[in-house]
Amino acid sequence: MYETIKYRTVNQVAWIAINRPDKLNAFTEQVNKEIQHAVRKASRDSDVRCLVITGEGRAFCSGEDLGGVTDEMDHGEVLRKRYNPMVLEIHQCEKPIVAAVNGVAAGAGMSLALACDFRLLSEKASFIEAFIHVGLVPDAGNLYYLPKLIGHAKALELAILGEKISAQTAKELGLATKVVPLDRWDEEVTAFSEKLAAMPTTAIALIKKNVKASWNVSVEASLENDAQAQRIAGQTIDHKEGVRAFIEKRKPVFIGK
Repeated sequence: MYETIKYRTVNQVAWIAINRPDKLNAFTEQVNKEIQHAVRKASRDSDVRCLVITGEGRAFCSGEDLGGVTDEMDHGEVLRKRYNPMVLEIHQCEKPIVAAVNGVAAGAGMSLALACDFRLLSEKASFIEAFIHVGLVPDAGNLYYLPKLIGHAKALELAILGEKISAQTAKELGLATKVVPLDRWDEEVTAFSEKLAAMPTTAIALIKKNVKASWNVSVEASLENDAQAQRIAGQTIDHKEGVRAFIEKRKPVFIGK
């Protein structure tokens, strides 16, 4: 079904892997469109409760494939046509999305990781705001997510200086959820994503929605959002199961409904 990515589902987790290892998983128009399609597919699949985005080979994603860049290219239109729809598909997904950053995430590859909810980094992974090195501006949501994750001043520093950020530094800055040793990579990414898939899915969706909304609303509106979300969560099967499990002193078994 796909030519530039791999897609599979295992234990209610959808795995999306960019599959251009010889090009360090650099973006092309087809990669953008296939990621967008795969995220939409997983979002609509009731059997999927978590998504993982990663890269094949030794890189996560090295950004735009510069071999396709021409002097006549309108970079703004490229973003509107290719990158923005992909990022919005990720942003609007109600299910948790994990970026499994197995290697370098540069330029728009870093933007892709920032758009996800969690970032697990291999100890050999790195982030690079590569845009400045070719006279461009961080895009694909980069400057939307980065300041929210690490603050205004540090976001400016990373974006303008364009220095390589190691996995450990990314963890210290708050860009990485966890740094994973190479010999435990597959095991820990799988365990983390399957843990998310086993959690109360509706509650996660509501948490994501209200956290995003909190940046643009008053405290009064945020409190009302809490009330509305809690009303919905309180009617779920998972909430009832959680209460029963607490009373019965056992681990809850959530079904995502």
